[in-house]
Amino acid sequence: MILTVTLNPAVDRTYLIKDFAWNHTIRADQVVPGMGGKGTDASLVLGELGYASLALGFAAGNNGRMMEKMLHERGCLTDFVWVNGETRINIVIIGSAGQGQSTLTEPGLKIDPGALDKFRKKFRSALKGVSCVIIGGTVPPGVDASIYTELVSNAREAGLPVIFDASGPGLKAGMEGRPTIAKPNIDEIAELCGRPVNNIEQAYQAGVEIQDRYGAMLVITLGKEGALAILAERAYRIPVLKIPVASAAGAGDSVLAGLAVALSEGKPIENGLRLGFAAAAAVCLNTATADCRRADVERLLPQVELIEYR
Repeated sequence: MILTVTLNPAVDRTYLIKDFAWNHTIRADQVVPGMGGKGTDASLVLGELGYASLALGFAAGNNGRMMEKMLHERGCLTDFVWVNGETRINIVIIGSAGQGQSTLTEPGLKIDPGALDKFRKKFRSALKGVSCVIIGGTVPPGVDASIYTELVSNAREAGLPVIFDASGPGLKAGMEGRPTIAKPNIDEIAELCGRPVNNIEQAYQAGVEIQDRYGAMLVITLGKEGALAILAERAYRIPVLKIPVASAAGAGDSVLAGLAVALSEGKPIENGLRLGFAAAAAVCLNTATADCRRADVERLLPQVELIEYR
């Protein structure tokens, strides 16, 4: 069983539009609901691939019930702390003529200390029955970023591998807990090392520095340049697969799922990288966030390249 933690989950709504212009009415050609939030996205992918997961976090209102229903339909278990309000909605806007993709995000639920204490109890209890932990996403209003240091540290002290993915203050806080693997993008690795990172070699040098500081293996996503995996004793460049992209939303979270499968089963990290990036490519084939088909993942798996970098 893989445990996923998403303190600030969401429901994504993807709008396909012909073009965008301020001060005009924009009519969507298509609107597609999907999952939102790094851990819940990973759970959705794990469910599609046939792996058991338990999703923890906070939920509220009709959107929270919709989110839970989507997870249950993929065979995922959930144990959210239910609070007042409404689970947030993210708006993903995609230009149907290939103009690009942008996301508008809401702040999220305001979490009071009592709800946070309930979550802590659920989290500590869940650690006793899982083989790997995924923690990621933004921290909701009312919760200090140091919660990530606490959660990562608790899981590591329980002897569990932890995969971590966040940005902003939450990123540094989570790294202080010393996760097994972290998945920053090129901007986030620059933030961690305190200097610009503009290419793969600079990403490698910054990644080695961060690895020395926090002890974590790193999977650094580089946009169109693919990714760079810096493991304990080796590094790999992972090129982007050449596929038609309907939406990239949730693709990076699929990498978390693949890595978690390898760690939970005691398999080489390379297996997790291949599965994760095949799942990421499969997600890109679909409009809804984090939506993929197992048959596509299996078809794309042999195409994932791990090219030795160091």
